[in-house]
Amino acid sequence: MKVSCHLITWGEDLLKGLEEASTLGYQACETFTHLALQYEDRLDEFKTLLNQYGFQLSALYGGGNFTDESRRQYIIDRNEKVATFIAANGGDRIVFGPGGPRKEGGTTRKELEIAAETINLAAKKCYDLGVKACVHPHINTEIETEYELDTIMELTDPNYVFFCPDTAHLKKAGMDPLEMIKRYHDRIAYVHLKDVSPKEVDETTFPILTGNEAMPIFCELGLGTLSTEFKPIIDYLKEINYDGWLTVEIDQSTSTPYNSLKICRDFVQDKLQLTI
Repeated sequence: MKVSCHLITWGEDLLKGLEEASTLGYQACETFTHLALQYEDRLDEFKTLLNQYGFQLSALYGGGNFTDESRRQYIIDRNEKVATFIAANGGDRIVFGPGGPRKEGGTTRKELEIAAETINLAAKKCYDLGVKACVHPHINTEIETEYELDTIMELTDPNYVFFCPDTAHLKKAGMDPLEMIKRYHDRIAYVHLKDVSPKEVDETTFPILTGNEAMPIFCELGLGTLSTEFKPIIDYLKEINYDGWLTVEIDQSTSTPYNSLKICRDFVQDKLQLTI
């Protein structure tokens, strides 16, 4: 398995994210797609930037409002565009994130059938470019619950549509991350490692609270409610010989981006026994 980090923690500052993450020893990254696509017509410049900091591009985030049939062609074209950029920069994974906001009552079977058709068509385009499309269930979107995930996996083509389990999003949606990873083990092609903030928090562990800011939903690896669940997940991924990316992701730092990714790095190395 290979460890990557998401530069989302640095927000719009791609250069600072690359610089600080590289000093922490990370050698691969996922970043905001809109930031990467600023280099769409300057591919050599983007490659030079990655090489300057010793990074590989592990993936970019694609997807869309899959249940909106009127946007089908746009979604296909958009994801093909993102996949083309990924492939040109040596990557081979695109995350298919579902759209929001989530409707009251969730997504119907009919809507999921529409979504699956769009996902199949867009994923095939990506696959033809050498990039695997990985469905990422996400809270507050059209694909959040176990029923919605199961239905999408049932209706999509396993030859072209793969799975990106995000440990925190699965947990927040009421699922057992390890159980879902086991259920779709043969379709896992990318993984997001993320922790869920505990209900009881203190300023010493989470400095963000000293400024009276709201505690984020997700937190650094090992500081949240999933801290004891990561090791069994990693052990199982080793058991099935998963050799893809594990991307450390924290949407919002509870201190500083550098410190957050340091905490995650130390947890991955010391507790999960993985090499950055």
